[in-house]
Amino acid sequence: MQAFGSGNNDVLNWTSDDPRQSHLFGPWGVVYRFQTDTNRGTTTLLRATRTNKEDKVARLEWSSSGGLGRAVIGKVTVPMIDLVKPDPRNLAYRTFFGPDGLQYRWRPSGNGSDVVLEDPYGSKIACLRPTRPTRYPIGDVHFELHFYKSTTSVLLPPLMDTITVTAMLYRFCMAYGL
Repeated sequence: MQAFGSGNNDVLNWTSDDPRQSHLFGPWGVVYRFQTDTNRGTTTLLRATRTNKEDKVARLEWSSSGGLGRAVIGKVTVPMIDLVKPDPRNLAYRTFFGPDGLQYRWRPSGNGSDVVLEDPYGSKIACLRPTRPTRYPIGDVHFELHFYKSTTSVLLPPLMDTITVTAMLYRFCMAYGL
């Protein structure tokens, strides 16, 4: 199994048009899995640590109306809106503070379809790219999540986990006009 994060541009295929019930996988297998319990109104993010072993990364507790509620990432609890806070200068931009205390920004790219994540220094560290639905044994892929090596940010697991949660929330907000 190839170690995730060892390349210059790691790409995860993202199944499902509903990001709350989806898998993110690469050639080496499933890396992240969002699992939603509609009865409880929660979504759990799990990260594969080795074959047949997953660690709980986050729990998203949706509001009673199905909108944004609160997120528990590790031992930190925050309102979900703080993970996809609209930038007052451009409402298509969404900002959040990473586990390192620095502010990151999701924004539409110049090509009209991708959404890029910039670190506080303006370097592109991730990209959310819509794809034409493509069938895989694990499910239909609707997006790709690209992680880029950066000279200004180190993509350690806590930041990668937060990026994955915020990418899911970005997709959710765009799909439901939040």
